[in-house]
Amino acid sequence: MIVLLNNAYLLISGALQVYSILLVIYILMSWVPSTRETKFGQILGKLTEPYLGFFRKFIPPLGMIDISPIAAIFALQLIGRGIGQIYLILFRALV
Repeated sequence: MIVLLNNAYLLISGALQVYSILLVIYILMSWVPSTRETKFGQILGKLTEPYLGFFRKFIPPLGMIDISPIAAIFALQLIGRGIGQIYLILFRALV
């Protein structure tokens, strides 16, 4: 049971880290508009825009500056830490 819990935690935390990196890459690509037109940019857009769009509903851009990605990454980090705390609680209960 402990091995299953550990593997699940590693999988989820790894996926959150990879998604955070994809978000940062997509945000950096927005500084060079032609990069979003590439195949890689389109794939990243399909993966990240639904998540970023959720935050854009609540945090509108300030002129030309869109700060919703900051909130999106912050929320992702909070989710990761919350999952880490749940993992520790469950691990201590099983040991």
